[in-house]
Amino acid sequence: MGDYPLIEDHGLIGDLQTAALVTTHGTIDWYCSPRFDSPSIFGSLLDSENGGYFKVAPVDKTYATKQLYLPDTAVLVTRFMTEAGAGEVIDFMPVTGTTATTRHRLVRLLRCVRGSLTFQVDIVPRFNYGRTPHKLHVTEKGMVFATDDLELTVHAVREPDDVRLVPETVGNDNDVHLTLTLHAGQERGVVMETFADGPPRHVGHTEYMQLFDETVQFWRNWLSQSRYSGRWREAVERSAVTLKLMTYAPSGALVAAPTAGLPEQLGGERNWDYRFTWIRDASFSIYALLGLGFTEEAVAFIGWLRDRVHEKAGCDGGTGPLNIMYRVDGSSDLVEEVLDHWEGYAGSRPVRIGNGAATQLQLDIYGEALDSIFFAHQRGIQLDHSGWNSLRTLLDWLSDHWDQPEEGLWETRGGRQDFTYGRVMSWVAFDRALRLAAASGRPGTLARWTSERDKVYEQVMTRGWDSGQQSFIQHYGSHVLDSSLLRMSTVGFITPDDPMWASTLAAMDRELVNDSLVYRYNPEASPDGLRGSEGTFSLCTFIYVDALARAGRLSEARLVLEKMLTYANHLGLYSEEIDLTGRQLGNFPQAFTHLAFIDTALTLDAALNRARGKRTATARAASETTL
Repeated sequence: MGDYPLIEDHGLIGDLQTAALVTTHGTIDWYCSPRFDSPSIFGSLLDSENGGYFKVAPVDKTYATKQLYLPDTAVLVTRFMTEAGAGEVIDFMPVTGTTATTRHRLVRLLRCVRGSLTFQVDIVPRFNYGRTPHKLHVTEKGMVFATDDLELTVHAVREPDDVRLVPETVGNDNDVHLTLTLHAGQERGVVMETFADGPPRHVGHTEYMQLFDETVQFWRNWLSQSRYSGRWREAVERSAVTLKLMTYAPSGALVAAPTAGLPEQLGGERNWDYRFTWIRDASFSIYALLGLGFTEEAVAFIGWLRDRVHEKAGCDGGTGPLNIMYRVDGSSDLVEEVLDHWEGYAGSRPVRIGNGAATQLQLDIYGEALDSIFFAHQRGIQLDHSGWNSLRTLLDWLSDHWDQPEEGLWETRGGRQDFTYGRVMSWVAFDRALRLAAASGRPGTLARWTSERDKVYEQVMTRGWDSGQQSFIQHYGSHVLDSSLLRMSTVGFITPDDPMWASTLAAMDRELVNDSLVYRYNPEASPDGLRGSEGTFSLCTFIYVDALARAGRLSEARLVLEKMLTYANHLGLYSEEIDLTGRQLGNFPQAFTHLAFIDTALTLDAALNRARGKRTATARAASETTL
């Protein structure tokens, strides 16, 4: 690993337009601004020498460290303990609101709580993924790091005791390094700001406390909307806050992860940029957040989705009326490029920004979008006339194009196939559209939608079924299993007690489940166009729990879920995958994983409650009979 922290050794802070990762050792090693998908300012997560960082840690290297969130907030506390004293760094980003802005603030407060502690402070920005040099201007009140395109201003938080924050050394690349000794009760800090409205200034303690209190109050007010009171409340609410941190408030779009380039295999090439909005992931977010009681986010995303359905060249048979992913503002320029000058996380190359999968055909996204819109409709969030017409455009295109090879939801780069999951979700799209039309009396080509829905069903039940191994398969003509098909019972394509479903679950138990953790598929049996292997996929483990719960295997479902919770990091965060040693792999934190956990917790809670109710009723009846 060299100079690289474990992927799971991070916390996430953000302001609903961008975010930063903070290590358990007090280093900000990933921060892009002014948006999630902007070039990085600090990026040592992907190149420890050339990526840039903002480090705050004790000079005494024998310290112990602990990290936690202030309860019910996204305010992160990193604590350091030495024999001479104990201190902490409080990191947060004041929330920016729903208007897009280039001005973003990141607050770091250093505090000594016992004895005395000397902190080493290193501010080493590397703008534009380390490709653009900067100038440095230092004053007694702070400093400015500037390029032609961006200014990063550091304001000093001034205390009555006048502990100074003045650079002791300036590096050859205009870096800042200093030490700061604090005694019990003393505080010092900075407000780091992009595109500040003035030169560096002293930030008084009163102003700092106002920023802190407003940020804490925002998160606690937001989280108080949650209606969840089930068995896994603390973990569910942490996942909800994490999803909110990955939401771009001006548009309502949800990024798949705030990071790029973190590997699915150390040293491998499966290193993707996830700082974009996938139709699939964001659609699932409606289910998860509405299930907890959050409606504002669902309304915003449905509006964003409606705006994405439009006439374009792809409608003649290409990718259709929807791309699979967009930038957070809805634009579709996601050209993939490689940062050859960066070594990648722990030597995992190439480092990619942008995403070449954006132009793929993935038919499942239409089912996921319609399923979430129908779910929102059931919760009282109605489509307007324009929204319904957009869906009619989408369904009419799908009627002409569902029966064709595609790349599939795993974004394989080994050529198009007739993926069973894509067909299942096409069935869902037609089914939910018909239900919406019936529920609201809306017009559409209903006879054709019904016919196409039935054709999809018959095709999947024949061509998507492998009679030899008694299971549904990844794509027609193969014998490969795929854990995405665990959602077949969730979406209602097949009943949980159907013998065909029971045998499919049994086949997946044998081939894809390893000590409760679940693989997506076997890349050796189904080449995906990429070298190397990968870990178990955390999303798939959670949907496996969901499938077990729906099939009535409640004891197994609960055990698998409890095991999976042990793989979360110290803050309750998950990346994309887990390797054989239990380490997290892939971009971090990953929205898909947290969405799936919330959905699964809701499903399993409800199933366990029903089972308990039945047991109670049976016991009561037996008691009355005895009496």
